[in-house]
Amino acid sequence: MSGDPWRWPWRRELLLGELRTGDEWLDLGCGRGRFLALAPNGVGVDPDPEAAGLRTEDGNLPLDHRSVDLVWCSEVIEHVADPQALLFEARRVLRPGGRLLLTTPAHPLLRRIAIAALRFDAHFDPLGEHLRFFTRASLAGALEATGFEVDRINTRHATLVARAVRP
Repeated sequence: MSGDPWRWPWRRELLLGELRTGDEWLDLGCGRGRFLALAPNGVGVDPDPEAAGLRTEDGNLPLDHRSVDLVWCSEVIEHVADPQALLFEARRVLRPGGRLLLTTPAHPLLRRIAIAALRFDAHFDPLGEHLRFFTRASLAGALEATGFEVDRINTRHATLVARAVRP
């Protein structure tokens, strides 16, 4: 369907596979809110005034401490100037034992070599949409540095999929 989020069927199933009955959850970077329509007890947050959901204020999420069971942050972290602050905020709003499910474009070694050789300027354009790029190791490091316990990080469809838990 036109207007669906990028890789909609796969990402929809990824989220639905993580949600548990009764979970209160956050769509961090909710855009038009398509994922919010999938399950009850969800709230969306996005800095875009045109987006569905609540607005961020100075990078702070307008939610109480320890108020959600799951943070869904899909195809967002690569667009923010301070991913560490985003992860700290995600951890802040998660209840102990709460889960973060995050996706971001993958940059394994062969892809990095191809980008460096063929598309370096375009890919790393400082005025482009993507501000940060992650490998499995750098994403794990960012999650651990912000107090998450990494459950797993794998690659699917040229996308890193991370599941982490708030201790």
